Amino acid sequence: MKNSSLQRWTNHLMAACLAVMAIAVFTNVVLRYGFGSGVAASEELSRLLFVWMVFIGATGAYPMGEHMAFTSLLQPLLKPGREVALKGATRLIHALVVLSCALVGWGAWQQVVVGLDSVSVVLGYPQALLPLPALLSSAAIGAMALVQFIQGKAIDFGHGAEVE
Repeated sequence: MKNSSLQRWTNHLMAACLAVMAIAVFTNVVLRYGFGSGVAASEELSRLLFVWMVFIGATGAYPMGEHMAFTSLLQPLLKPGREVALKGATRLIHALVVLSCALVGWGAWQQVVVGLDSVSVVLGYPQALLPLPALLSSAAIGAMALVQFIQGKAIDFGHGAEVE
């Protein structure tokens, strides 16, 4: 799943966000120090793109198993004779991910609704655009975790890190 279309899309979107942020901040720095005036919209735009980039990255990282994991807690269940306990722990983990995504999604939805009535100070975009990526990301990750729960997909222990 390393080269899935989701991964390619998320990488391209994150690169685009980072490129626009870098150009906006660089231009603002040059204008401020070189000409004594900057672009006020640069800060708002960078903040908005950074929030989107983080949640796009979180969504793309989930199916690859690149989120923080405490697999060392499950290591004792890898011993022979403990397969049932490992399956149960795996199901519990997927269920907890779905639950946490539901809670984050609900909170993000409430913030989106509140943000619909207000706009940003400089650029004038709806403030709902700031919590929207949290809502979309939690929905996507929750859906992926639900599929893993239903399928009974095992936890990946093949991480490159020594301690997690």
